[in-house]
Amino acid sequence: MENSYSESYKNAGVDVTAGYKAVELIKKHIERTNIPGVIDGIGGFGGLFALPKTGTSEPVLVSGTDGVGTKLKIAMLFDKHNTIGIDCVAMCVNDIICAAAKPLFFLDYIAMDKNIPEKVEQIVSGVAEGCVQAGCALLGGETAEHPGMMNENEYDIAGFSVGIVEKSKIPDKSKVKAGDVIIALASSGVHSNGFSLTRKVFDINNDKKILDKHIAELGKTLGEELLTPTKIYVKSILDLIEQTNIKSISNITGGGFQENIPRAFGKNLGAVIKRKAVKTPPVFDIIAKTGNIPERDMFNTYNMGVGMCIITDPLKADEALQVLRSFNDDAYIIGEVTNKVTGVVFD
Repeated sequence: MENSYSESYKNAGVDVTAGYKAVELIKKHIERTNIPGVIDGIGGFGGLFALPKTGTSEPVLVSGTDGVGTKLKIAMLFDKHNTIGIDCVAMCVNDIICAAAKPLFFLDYIAMDKNIPEKVEQIVSGVAEGCVQAGCALLGGETAEHPGMMNENEYDIAGFSVGIVEKSKIPDKSKVKAGDVIIALASSGVHSNGFSLTRKVFDINNDKKILDKHIAELGKTLGEELLTPTKIYVKSILDLIEQTNIKSISNITGGGFQENIPRAFGKNLGAVIKRKAVKTPPVFDIIAKTGNIPERDMFNTYNMGVGMCIITDPLKADEALQVLRSFNDDAYIIGEVTNKVTGVVFD
């Protein structure tokens, strides 16, 4: 690539040499994520990964793709880019773990108005950290310079992950029945959903200084709170699946409780959630009060402090809680499945 350079392309807004520099800067971060199965390094036209030869008799590949949404706007306004990649990984691997799949590898796509290698490095360092937390390899990716497509210094990031699971271990939601227990795993905060509403509530687009405001209830600035990375639950849930029988898993993302919990059981069932049992962090109370948002809308938009839900037989609940807590997860019972209602209701 030493002779790869185009003055004409640079004058049009694309500096290919900046892309080469970015690749050199991110190599050390990618190397952190290498796991058995990775073949060769970055630089080829495709990422190569050898599937495990043992451990599964009927392997199923599970894939997931997602982005970070308008949480990116907070990162850009706050000029902090080294955690947003964790969110991108989390949004993908937390989905595929609902099928009990162990993430194997992850790829990212970053589109920018202008390729600033040092910023790319910050972003990818977060992606690599997310992959380390999920136990998967950062197999490759793409950084695209798109002058004129977005405002100066703006970027977008999306990701894609593939995992593997033994077919017999995929949770079967048809086995969920009335009386089964719903266990909550605490979130790390707002995660990566509801930020269009959050930005509107605090009028962040028109007053970015609000991000620097220290809020006593949070013990930090608003910007620091909102940029807290999405918690990755892969390792604790994989261990849970190995040690005890669970029936279904739900990732509480966009659409909150109302949309995501019913995805974990059949159409003729519902969930009764004990509202007082839900441990709601202060940030959600602040959002609700500042924006005068009804509680139902809050639970239909945000995770409200619950990042994942596990559904299990009540006789297995204590065992499941013990396993999850061994990973320092704040896990607790928030409700049960019922055949008396559909959807989600609060008691």
